Amino acid sequence: MDTLLFLSPSEAGTPLSKQALEALAVTKQLAGALGTTFSVGLWGANPSADELAACGAAKFFVVAGAEFSEPRYATDAAAAEALGRASGATVLIGPAGSRWNRTLAGVAHRLGGRADSHVTGVSSEGGTLGIARWYYRQRMEGILTRTQRPWVLAVETGIAPAWQGEAGTAPVEAVACAPGAARTKVTGIADQAAGQQTIRPDADLLFVTGAGWTKKQPDGQVKVGEAEPLILDFLRLARASLGSTKSLVDLHGEGQATLTFLTHMNQVGQTGSTPRHAKGLSTCCHGEEPHTVGWRFIGERRAISLDANCGWARGKADVLYVADAFAVMAKVNASLGEKTEI
Repeated sequence: MDTLLFLSPSEAGTPLSKQALEALAVTKQLAGALGTTFSVGLWGANPSADELAACGAAKFFVVAGAEFSEPRYATDAAAAEALGRASGATVLIGPAGSRWNRTLAGVAHRLGGRADSHVTGVSSEGGTLGIARWYYRQRMEGILTRTQRPWVLAVETGIAPAWQGEAGTAPVEAVACAPGAARTKVTGIADQAAGQQTIRPDADLLFVTGAGWTKKQPDGQVKVGEAEPLILDFLRLARASLGSTKSLVDLHGEGQATLTFLTHMNQVGQTGSTPRHAKGLSTCCHGEEPHTVGWRFIGERRAISLDANCGWARGKADVLYVADAFAVMAKVNASLGEKTEI
């Protein structure tokens, strides 16, 4: 019978991320479906499991040490390997963040197992563990099973509600781990300046821009200079995440006017990301690909377009506003600004 281990970096006094708590919820749900137990493994300078005391884990394992606080492959992989061996678990599950994504393959190799990333669902038909993944640019879903153990998994965000529970006192089992010589040293973190962050995975709303923002408007003029503050003000006021169609992202490389704050990191669709947000608002977009593929996991989908017959508007949006996006967003920002001031 499989036994499960939830893995995540952790620090005392710092709550686990929403993505980590979602992966914990998946682990707990899968353990119940398989009729087995699960444990928790944490590592960091001073990891604490008290936040997860009520999660129902059979055991709590920790690897502690100053060298384990930094996001570095050598130490993260060593800690996860030590926790895997100490727990004896056959399935290791972690959140698909940057640290676990770059670590799980090495951990699986060290443990003599197999790894799979981008897990978007788990199943337990007939007591057999299966995972769901998307293929062919997110058009087809496949269910995989493996006989090799241990099986190391990276679970995508948004596939389960984050686990919630009361904090308490969790009895932890310290696991010895010698990380060895680390050739990489973290000297600091470079982040975007305040107000420039446009990708917010935990935002409730995804705001997608299309190439229409940079085209000639009804008066025959290109108004990119007006479009930029409208979009940035909305992102700031609504705390929304920004997405873009491929055509708009690529315009800069073609020498055409475009929105200066967009990069390929904002791209959604068949050649971009497939984000998961509760709501989505599409503006000045056309065609089907960015939305049937990139918006597959968006809950409520709305669009603003002057063309009621475009491929996106016909059957892809839950609500369509046939209107000028410039005028609509100006009024929305004014309304949001009034609420913020109050």
